[in-house]
Amino acid sequence: MFRYRTVLMLTLASFFCASCKNELPDTRAQDERAIRAADGATLKAAQTNDVDGAVANYADDATWLPPNSPLVHGKAAIRAEWAKLIGSPGFTIDWEIDKLEVARAGDLAYTIYTYQMAFDGANGKPITDQGKDMAVWKKQSDGVWKMVADTFNSDLAVRSQAKTPETKHQRIKHRPRKRRRTA
Repeated sequence: MFRYRTVLMLTLASFFCASCKNELPDTRAQDERAIRAADGATLKAAQTNDVDGAVANYADDATWLPPNSPLVHGKAAIRAEWAKLIGSPGFTIDWEIDKLEVARAGDLAYTIYTYQMAFDGANGKPITDQGKDMAVWKKQSDGVWKMVADTFNSDLAVRSQAKTPETKHQRIKHRPRKRRRTA
């Protein structure tokens, strides 16, 4: 009986160890190349004012978090916002991936960028901006990488805005009223 248990335990242990060795292959190098290629295509599209190409790498349910604006949900809404940005007179953009990391599981990745952008302001004078961006990429069921979240913000200081009576009023702190004693 002791022999039977020992053989059974050794057999189970060998199956367990064999299953541990059957991990998924490490595809991070391939995944990184795929993301860099997709990102390069997005940059080229943005630089040539190709809105469809600029949003091609967003997942259908992606979220875009542009600065000083509400969240933008879904690829159609992201496309509309990119169309406004790319359609701005004098629009130019460039960016570079500073860091790209793919999860060991091969299903998620993130990229950190620096960017430079310019366009003509309302008065016709050029407005230039530089900043940083972070995108979260997710491998889709077909094996293609798509951005599921993308956000960017400027490195430049926010310029003070003219104060209107409404904004001044919002900054006033009101003192609580004293309670009257009733006798």
